[in-house]
Amino acid sequence: MAESGPLIVAALRFVDDRAHVDPLTGHVRIDPRGAGPSEADRTALEYALRLAAETGGRAAAVTAGPPAADAMLRDALAVGADAVLRVGLDVDDPLAAAADDGAGIARALADAITAAFGPPQLVLCGDHSADRGTGSTPAHLAEELGVVQALGLLELERSEEGLRAVRRLDGGRRERILVPLPAVCSVEPTAVRLRRASLPATLAARGAQIPVADLTVGHDGRVQFGAPRAYRPRPRVLPAPEGAGPRQRLLALTGALVERTPPRVVRPGSPAQAADELLGYLRQHGYLDVPDAPAR
Repeated sequence: MAESGPLIVAALRFVDDRAHVDPLTGHVRIDPRGAGPSEADRTALEYALRLAAETGGRAAAVTAGPPAADAMLRDALAVGADAVLRVGLDVDDPLAAAADDGAGIARALADAITAAFGPPQLVLCGDHSADRGTGSTPAHLAEELGVVQALGLLELERSEEGLRAVRRLDGGRRERILVPLPAVCSVEPTAVRLRRASLPATLAARGAQIPVADLTVGHDGRVQFGAPRAYRPRPRVLPAPEGAGPRQRLLALTGALVERTPPRVVRPGSPAQAADELLGYLRQHGYLDVPDAPAR
């Protein structure tokens, strides 16, 4: 891989949108035939390809996953990635999968990227993954690399100072920010869609050898597993019924003495009568504060 130009990395997550989860053990079984990157990760890869072309840099696609993830990386080569790298990950280890909060994956990715390509100028991720959805890995990755972070971005473009971005805020608001480089950014799947690979590029990428970094995704040992058992929801705390005796309390629980309108079956003869019946019900219960409609 050439050393000219900044390194822009798209960190992809290998997930299965229709993974089967055992309700007792929590073990996740992934079907490689339907697994791949999420739409947010595809958007991140497209941004990486665009920014690399604009800056004359290099675009690399990296993931942590099993050997089945090689097909996802070959697709990244087909659309224009200059290099790919997979961090070996044993998805059948339930302890590592459950104990990792994103920090272990981020540490392994940061070590593998730095060892294979050198320090990256920009790392792009999806804002969240389809399997766990925490969105914590980009923040941990920024901590491991010692760079700034900008998460949950809707738009991203190059500027003289670094990157200009638009981030979503609560209440439907937007925030325009300036991101200095180097940085880690996570993007949401908006109007930017990953380009389609040409047929010659797809055929050429089929035989590509995927380099693998054998690193350990560890945990701190604070998670412990007990015997599998069925899920039981927590009991709800309800106030005690009012009443001096058992009969009064039973009536209060059942609501037998509460005044209420009995249900009735309405069979309107026309759509207009049905609309009048519905409007009358809404006025009666205070949902509408308008005068009655004229009789038809």
